[in-house]
Amino acid sequence: MDGNDRGRRGRREPTFDMPAADALDIRLSPQDRAGGGSEMARKAARSRGAAAKAPAAKKSPPRRGAAAPGRGGGRNAPRGGSGGGRGGRPRRRRSLLGHLVYSTFVLGIWALIAVAGVVAYHATQLPPIDQLEVPKRPPNIAVLAADGTLLANRGETGGSNVPYEELPDYLPDAFVAIEDRRFWSHWGVDPQGIARALVTNLRGDSGLHGGSTLTQQLAKNLFLTQERTISRKIQEAILALWLERTYSKAEILELYMNRVYFGAGAYGVDAAARRYFDKSARDVTLSEAAMLAGLVQQPSRLAPTRNPSGAKARAEVVLRAMREEGLIDETRLVTALSRPAEAVRQEGSGTANYAADYIMDVLDDFVGTVEEDIVVMTTIAPDVQAAAEQALTATLAEEGGTYGVSQGAVVTMRPDGAIVALVGGKDYRASQFNRATQARRQPGSAFKPFVYLAALEAGLTPDTIREDRPVTIGNWSPENYSRDFRGPVTLREALALSLNTIAAQLAAEVGPREVVRVAQRLGIASPLEPNATIALGTSEVTPLELTGAFAAFANGGEGVIPYVISEIHAADGPVLYRRGDLSLGRVVEPEHVAMMNAMMHETFTMGTARRAELPGWAGAGKTGTSQEFRDAWFVGYTGALVTGVWVGNDDGTPTRRASGGNLPLTIWSRTMNAALAGETPVALPGGGVWQGPTQLWNAPVAQGPVAPPANENSDWQRPTEPGFIERIFGIY
Repeated sequence: MDGNDRGRRGRREPTFDMPAADALDIRLSPQDRAGGGSEMARKAARSRGAAAKAPAAKKSPPRRGAAAPGRGGGRNAPRGGSGGGRGGRPRRRRSLLGHLVYSTFVLGIWALIAVAGVVAYHATQLPPIDQLEVPKRPPNIAVLAADGTLLANRGETGGSNVPYEELPDYLPDAFVAIEDRRFWSHWGVDPQGIARALVTNLRGDSGLHGGSTLTQQLAKNLFLTQERTISRKIQEAILALWLERTYSKAEILELYMNRVYFGAGAYGVDAAARRYFDKSARDVTLSEAAMLAGLVQQPSRLAPTRNPSGAKARAEVVLRAMREEGLIDETRLVTALSRPAEAVRQEGSGTANYAADYIMDVLDDFVGTVEEDIVVMTTIAPDVQAAAEQALTATLAEEGGTYGVSQGAVVTMRPDGAIVALVGGKDYRASQFNRATQARRQPGSAFKPFVYLAALEAGLTPDTIREDRPVTIGNWSPENYSRDFRGPVTLREALALSLNTIAAQLAAEVGPREVVRVAQRLGIASPLEPNATIALGTSEVTPLELTGAFAAFANGGEGVIPYVISEIHAADGPVLYRRGDLSLGRVVEPEHVAMMNAMMHETFTMGTARRAELPGWAGAGKTGTSQEFRDAWFVGYTGALVTGVWVGNDDGTPTRRASGGNLPLTIWSRTMNAALAGETPVALPGGGVWQGPTQLWNAPVAQGPVAPPANENSDWQRPTEPGFIERIFGIY
């Protein structure tokens, strides 16, 4: 080796050219990997080494279309070998069925995504689920009579909430059988029910079916409107799922039955049971339960009060559905079908509702805003209420046309102001305007007792003489009803005969303002004009306040505030209000009470109320007729009851000479005789108190009036000769 060779071999310049693939092997060996020392790894390494030492085959350029070495085939050849498939197997083309399955699967995935999106969108339109609450049921006000019987329900629902466990088993079963047979097994939305409804709709069988569960219907009633849209149905389903997660099945069914509409203004099963069958939902029979369950589909069309045959046919469908579901046996089915439910006919004209309306008007003064179910105990006596209603409606039916009278009102109360009957019109269903408490009308001569009381308090007596003659006060010249004049008369006679000239003179003597003060002291709350015509009752008052003012004469001079509420308590028991002694104290002195009662008793014996019939009772009162016979009144009383009657026309048109001595007196007599039947007669207050200069009332009050003999064929007659009452006042 020469020097040049050594020089060339001894110095090597660095190069950055990459060596051939077989000259530089940078692959990881098994030893470089985790677990590289294993026997399997060493065998793999020896195999690679042996392959590297084998002589390379002579390379030749690849033919066109041939697979390049190490590439597994040409450009158009399938990967993995000459066969085109993995492992050399040929690739099979997908069949038409496979394409359909694959496409259906993909479309299903996208449909699910779309549905999820739609549901999510509509869910965002609802309040957050964690903030949802079932709206509180509107409170019910149960108005009870003095004997505990139900007079009316008031509130938006018209009935009370009844717990599920207090209902007979067949009542909720009836709803499940006809509305949602899978109620106890589904989770709020019933796919089977929806599918069945779709099939039914496609067939066109019996109208459209929505497939909604009871839970969905409840969700709609609680949270949504009644519109029929896809959006609402989606929200309904979401809310149904929430209800099922939050409440038990029994709670959901209870909510549903106490909220659903049954027609005729009844919301809830108890309101419907009372409206159609006059009983609580706790007491309905199987056939009645079936009829109630059948109403919810079309409550207005199927209400038994307007479509009894349709309601019975639907109830039969419900009963057969209950039998198919095994909820009743064949015997009970046959029995129920043989005795179908019958809606009760409302007796009378529903005038007890006038009392219930009046209670609602004043309820806020006692308990404020009502936020829970409450029970209101009243002073209304059902028998007296019925008697007053019958007296008004019968009298107007018999004689109203003759006298041109279309309406009336009756108020009956105890002498302490407890209202036992309140009739605000002849038919509540035709008119809900309460004429007893809201209508202000001229009382006419029925206002004169306040004029005479003012005169007595000014020092006059029943025997004081005044002359019945033409009178002119300013530009006013009052006339008597008879249009004649009697000359000198006592005040007792003048009041009994209702002489206008005497009343006008007395009002002028004591002053109109004093008359107003006396009337207000006894309980008249309406505005009164202190002018000369006040003597003839030209200022308007209501029947309730006029009757309440007369109560002071019946109880011995105590002022009263007419009342109808005795107690209020929550439906679950706690007492919210109980009436105590709310007397206004003495407003009339005892001697003046005696004088007024003696004078107004003369109205029955010689005056304008001679036609009154009240055997065995000492009565007193005053008739009244307003200008042009527009209003006719009679307010009368005994020691046990006070009753005021008004008749007239709502539009104020004149009647055909209706006066206090005809229609009102007839209504009063019928009411009082029925109301006092069976009660022991008592005397009017004041017997034996006042002794006049020429007459004497000295019979003891405790002795009481003398009743007529029990034998109706006896010759006993009411004494009517003048002076009889003066001799034995307090006994007769």
